[in-house]
Amino acid sequence: MQKPSMEPRFAGITFFATSHVGDVCGTNGLPLTPNSITIYGRSQILRTFSHPNLCAYLDIIRGKHERTMIVLEYYALSLSSAQCSISEQGIVKLCQQTLQALAYINTFGVVHRCLAPDNILFDSKGNVKLFNYGLYYMTGQGGDVSFPIGNPRYTAPEVFLVDSQTVSGPKVDVWSLGIILAELALGVGQLWPELKLAQLMRKVLSLIHCNSDTSVLSRIAREHSCWTKYESLPKSLVALINSCLQLKPSDRPTPEELLKHPAFLEHDIANLEIHPFERVEGVRGKEHALSSLPLQELFYLWRLAGGDVQAELKKQGLIRTMPTILSVPRLVLLEGNILGKRRDQTSLLDLKIIPLSLDTLALRLSNVPVSAYYPLIETRSEIIQDDDECDAANLPLIIRERDTEYQFRRIVLFRRLLEGYPYTRSAIIREARRDIPPLYRGAVWAALLEVEGDIDAHFIETDKETPTHTDRQIEVDIPRCHQYDELLSSREGHRKFKRVLKAWVETNPQYVYWQGLDSLCAPFIYLNFNNEAKAFACLSAFIPKYLHRFFLKDNSAVIREYLAKFTHIIAFHDPDLSNHLQEIGFIPDLFAIPWFLTMFSHVFPLPKILHLWDQLLLGDASFPLYVGLAILQQHRDALLSSGFNECILLFSDLPEVDIERCLSDSVSLYCCTPRSTTYRQHERVVVKTPSQKNRPHHPDLEMSAQTVAELQAESCPRISGADLLDLLDAVKFPRPKVLVIDVRGPELYNIGSAPGSINIPHTRFDWTAEIPQLPSCPEANTLLQNRGKILVVAGQGDSPQAAQVAQVLLRSGLPRVCILHRGIDVLQLGNLLTKPSST
Repeated sequence: MQKPSMEPRFAGITFFATSHVGDVCGTNGLPLTPNSITIYGRSQILRTFSHPNLCAYLDIIRGKHERTMIVLEYYALSLSSAQCSISEQGIVKLCQQTLQALAYINTFGVVHRCLAPDNILFDSKGNVKLFNYGLYYMTGQGGDVSFPIGNPRYTAPEVFLVDSQTVSGPKVDVWSLGIILAELALGVGQLWPELKLAQLMRKVLSLIHCNSDTSVLSRIAREHSCWTKYESLPKSLVALINSCLQLKPSDRPTPEELLKHPAFLEHDIANLEIHPFERVEGVRGKEHALSSLPLQELFYLWRLAGGDVQAELKKQGLIRTMPTILSVPRLVLLEGNILGKRRDQTSLLDLKIIPLSLDTLALRLSNVPVSAYYPLIETRSEIIQDDDECDAANLPLIIRERDTEYQFRRIVLFRRLLEGYPYTRSAIIREARRDIPPLYRGAVWAALLEVEGDIDAHFIETDKETPTHTDRQIEVDIPRCHQYDELLSSREGHRKFKRVLKAWVETNPQYVYWQGLDSLCAPFIYLNFNNEAKAFACLSAFIPKYLHRFFLKDNSAVIREYLAKFTHIIAFHDPDLSNHLQEIGFIPDLFAIPWFLTMFSHVFPLPKILHLWDQLLLGDASFPLYVGLAILQQHRDALLSSGFNECILLFSDLPEVDIERCLSDSVSLYCCTPRSTTYRQHERVVVKTPSQKNRPHHPDLEMSAQTVAELQAESCPRISGADLLDLLDAVKFPRPKVLVIDVRGPELYNIGSAPGSINIPHTRFDWTAEIPQLPSCPEANTLLQNRGKILVVAGQGDSPQAAQVAQVLLRSGLPRVCILHRGIDVLQLGNLLTKPSST
């Protein structure tokens, strides 16, 4: 059986950045950022470039010892490898497409600087694809590398005449293009092929002696014995080349200006193929189905299938290791200078292009049916079977994220769903509950946060430059925020951090900048590094939903209310842990504020934050409380066996947390908890869904605000009358899920009580005891037999008696204890009070 194969669609190149000498620090007193990280951050914008005449940048990878590896879109045929001549019209078309690509990158402040035939590729239709156009930009105009950037044969003379600190402009690329056009027009293959490097540089510099009577093109024609060919060239083509080869940069046009040259109007080149190639050598006859995928998806799947850029470069000899003993210097000065070290030849620039084979990926996905490439998202077909499930669907999340076939299916599905956003938001939410493919996590998060509209215009209009009193604190916080990550630790990452944070402060004058806001911003910057507007829009949507009013100048009431609710949730689900923590005085105020103020982004590394927030964004504002409880329960044994000092030490640096287990436990806790138990008066009011609006509940059946003092005085959460009515619905819950403990006197209880309730009057408890206990009575035995159900303690109105009894139940170790808000009287509003049967 023949193995499936594909033509390479991308290739890798590599180079070294310069290393800083010794332990050099910047003006802020922190160590200088390695140049490879600076390059890594700066080059990210190149991945956003999209033009029909540019090879897309797919990834920038940082290796050891300042090595940087670049992966770009690749085509097998380059101008230097073409084995046939190009017509005069084809030359003009090549020039036009190259200028269009150069003009596009110039709008982003990018200059090619190493334009040469090797970097001009052709796709299957003969269109120009400019390659490796970002090297000069990503290296800081050559400042971050030790080698010069550019091919001397095609380098403009002024580049050799100025110092290395002078930045080249777009006109140097026009000169390079002019030399390439001269080679093509004169048919000489390559100019001055016999000259060595020094001679070649002198030859290029000698061109500056050409005067008005002798153009650069005519001199080149004479030197290469091509005068007859020169004289036969169309005047428009000669004029075009001469415009490119103007010696004075001031006289030379930019790519944008040169596109207006009359030569492009004289030739009918709209539908002209540049080259008469029969076929590109090595192209297989039938195109593989994977070719229909976007390049970013293809490269992502290639890496999942075992693709390793560094291994491929090493296999081709671009990465060679040198014995350690040979790298030891002879002398190291106290300042950090190294002398007598043997120069590693592998650190020199070698821009050899290494195609990356897709055969392994093609083999890995060979059994995937064609229908999987085009999943149906709105309708179902009897002809096309729904085979979305694969073997990895039920495996742990970390395995699913590394499974090539599973990720292929999820990526294709989410791409189609995101293309239909916002109309497909409900489907995105449904699929996100299973998992979110890492490749599209940023876009999915934006959909879950309902980011819509012209976010770019809003971000552009926001003042991000005017100095403010918060700038100093922002500048101090950023260098300490997730700096282990290469993107966020780069200069470009710091700049984006500052711009997004300043934009948020500017658009939220009612709030102030609190430490921790940088940690909240980090995941959005990380996922939307090349789209600051989306990162800002996500942050602006996230904070009101989960941290409403947390960033007020005086936020003490908001945070204290949140922590009180956290205490109640611990008591509701784990009374033993709650009792122990209260006994030793280890209250949430001592450890949980950074958790909730940053939604755990300050205490977890980025990979864990991303998985945590995948689930968090699917829940409401109360879900973080359950995440906090799940973290405590993972360390339950250690907490129960520790005193105050040991607990403080344990949580001074959050111990290892199994995030997948944590999220699973969080969802389980969330689903079995009545929503009203986490009601907060400072939570943002959420518009009710149609189904909620149709529930005709009296306002007194809903929760109302409590003061922080009242919340802290009670050990258990309160439940609303509406939630209790819902739990008492025999049709919805045939097996009772709740037991009501009525603490009123027998007289009032016999007049009317909740169905199935028991009566343990408040007066039966010995309140004179130091620690009151459950009274010995049949009702107490019934209570213990119903352990595991939601135990609702109901009193008369808002009297403190219900809270006191609930505290006794909590100290007895009974879980799921809560207090009925506004007391038993609210059930009259639901016509639910009945006379207890006499037994």
